[in-house]
Amino acid sequence: MLSLYQKYWRTAFDIALIVLTVWLIMFSFSYLYKIATPVFLSFLVFLCIEPLARRLHKLGIRKALASGISVLLFTAILLAALAGIGFMFYHQTSELVKKLPDYQVQVEAQIRAITAEVQQRSDSLPDGVADKLQSAAENIVKFGTKLATNLFNGTVGFVSSFSSFVLNFTIAIILAYFLSVEIDMWKRLAGERSPRTLKTAFTFLRENVFKGIGAYLKAQMKLISVTFLVILVALFALRVNNALTIALLAAFFDVLPLLGVSTLFIPWILYLFIVGQTGLAIWLSALLLVVTLTRQFLEPRITGQTVGVSAFTMLAFMVISLSFFGVAGLILAPILMILLKALYDQGYFHRWIRWPKEEFNVAPFMPAAAETTVPGGPTPTSTPPPPTGEARP
Repeated sequence: MLSLYQKYWRTAFDIALIVLTVWLIMFSFSYLYKIATPVFLSFLVFLCIEPLARRLHKLGIRKALASGISVLLFTAILLAALAGIGFMFYHQTSELVKKLPDYQVQVEAQIRAITAEVQQRSDSLPDGVADKLQSAAENIVKFGTKLATNLFNGTVGFVSSFSSFVLNFTIAIILAYFLSVEIDMWKRLAGERSPRTLKTAFTFLRENVFKGIGAYLKAQMKLISVTFLVILVALFALRVNNALTIALLAAFFDVLPLLGVSTLFIPWILYLFIVGQTGLAIWLSALLLVVTLTRQFLEPRITGQTVGVSAFTMLAFMVISLSFFGVAGLILAPILMILLKALYDQGYFHRWIRWPKEEFNVAPFMPAAAETTVPGGPTPTSTPPPPTGEARP
C-alpha cells in the first residue's frame, strides 16, 4: 500500500488541485449568479441583439439608435411570443387541473368494476382480499391525483407569477442596451490594458470553448425542437385535447436531466389503460417509443459531432452540478465540460498532471490526436510545447 502511495501521490495531488479549481469556479459562479442574475442575463440578451445592431450601424445608423431599434424589436418579438404561448398554456393547464377530480372518479369507478368482475369469476380469493385491493388501488389513485394536481398547480403558478424573473429580465434588457452601445469602448480598453496572460486565456476560450458552447446550445435546441414537433403533430393527429400544453410540457421535461418525456407520458398511458381507452394508450406508447428512439439516435450524433463530449459524460456532470450548486451549476456545467475537453485536446492535462511513467504504455492524459499507431500498439509521441508567450489558462 505504501508503494502505491509513493507512486501515485503526485498524480492524486495534481488531479485534486484541478478538481478543487473546478469546484471553486462553480461555487463562485453560483454565488455571483444569485446576487447578480440580471448581469448574467444581460450577456444572453446582448448576444441576441448585437448582430442586428452591428448590421444597422454598418449601414450608417448611430450605434445608440441601432442598439435601441434592435432592443425594441427583440422585446416586441419576445413579448408577443410569451403572451401567446403563456395565455394558451395557462388556459389549457387550468382546464386540465379542473378536470383532474373527474378523472379520479373515472379511475376509481373502473377499479371497482374490475374488482367486482374478478371477485365474481374467482371464488379462491379469501374474504376481504378484494376490498383491500380496491382500497389500495383507490389510495394509489388519490395519491397520483394529488401529485398531478400539485404539479400542474405549480406549473400554473410558475407561469402566472414570475414577477422576480420579469424584473431581472427587464433590468437585463436595459444593461444589454448599454453594453451594445459601449461594446467598442470595452473592447478597446480590454485590448490596451489587459495583461498578456489574460489575453492568451481569452483567446483560448474564444477559439476552443465559446464555439463549443454555441454548438452545444444549438444541438440542444435541435433535439428539443424535434421532440416538441413530433409530439405536437402526433397529438393533433390523434385529436387529443390540450395538445399544445402537453407538447410544451414534454419539451420542458426533455430539457431537465434524468426526467425526459417519460415523466409525462408513462402516468398518462397507465391512466388510459385503467379507464379502458386502450387504443389511445397504445398509440401514445408507440409515440413515446418513437420519441425516445429518435432522441437516442440523434443525440450522440448532433451533440457528439458539434461538441465532442459524450452524452453520458455531459449528463452526469450536469446532474452532479445541479445537486451541488442548483440552477447556476446546471447552467455552468456544459461550459466547464467543454472547457475541460478543450484543455484535454490541447494537451494541457498531459503537461499538468504527473504520473508514474513506468506504470503506463501510453500516458493516460495524452490526447488521442497525439498518439500514433505502430505495430506493437500505440506509442505516445511528444506533445509539442505551447507557442512562445502562451500562458496556461
